[in-house]
Amino acid sequence: MHSSLNRAQGVFGFFTTVALFVAGVAALSVLFFPADNVMSKVEVKNVQVVKGRPHYYSSKKEEYAQMRFDLDADLTPLFNWNTKQLFVYVYASYSSSEKPSSSLNPLSESIIWDTIIEAPESPYSFNALRERFFPSSSMTKRKSTGLSKNKNKKKDSAEPGVLRLRGQKSKYQIGDITGKLAEREGVTLSVGWNVQPWVGALWWSPQSGSVPRTGGAAGVSKPFDFPQVKGSNRASTAAAQGEAQKSAA
Repeated sequence: MHSSLNRAQGVFGFFTTVALFVAGVAALSVLFFPADNVMSKVEVKNVQVVKGRPHYYSSKKEEYAQMRFDLDADLTPLFNWNTKQLFVYVYASYSSSEKPSSSLNPLSESIIWDTIIEAPESPYSFNALRERFFPSSSMTKRKSTGLSKNKNKKKDSAEPGVLRLRGQKSKYQIGDITGKLAEREGVTLSVGWNVQPWVGALWWSPQSGSVPRTGGAAGVSKPFDFPQVKGSNRASTAAAQGEAQKSAA
């Protein structure tokens, strides 16, 4: 005869085995969603280099860049039943020294903007089923008072994973360990993402260098150069020369 403790251990062991098997199937199910038609495009709109203290804890003044960019992305194919949320970011790639990038001077990469897009809640989730069969009074009042607001939000809200940004200001400033950043050449902006599933491995964008990677194309902007430091004598002289050339033309 088995004791109650032995029976409980057997049931728990069988439960963990089944849960592990279901988790493995869920993790492998994403292979049936290759997401090859992901689209993203990014273009820089404005960039300026400022000399100062980029952070309150900075000990000295240094050069840092501020940017604005346009972003168009359709990341809806990355959402499936195993997707919890999507981490999207835009990063700048530039030479780590004043000289052009080479094997001795590799590229530096800095994230300038990011956001988290949560997957839409499933109608069969625990919270949705609880609200359907056991609605609370507080939730009923909120729904009745905010019904019109929710309707307007649903009309205005875009599909999850669709981004249309114009003149978006960067969240983070770009600096360099040397303290100098002006007049760097061959700078590009790129789009990256990280798919965070409920179960399984994290999936990265194609050009991130990490594995496993999703399909699709990660947008890369046209190369551009960092301008001279804003407010410097060289920058004002260059601006005056540009205005003179325009007036002469």
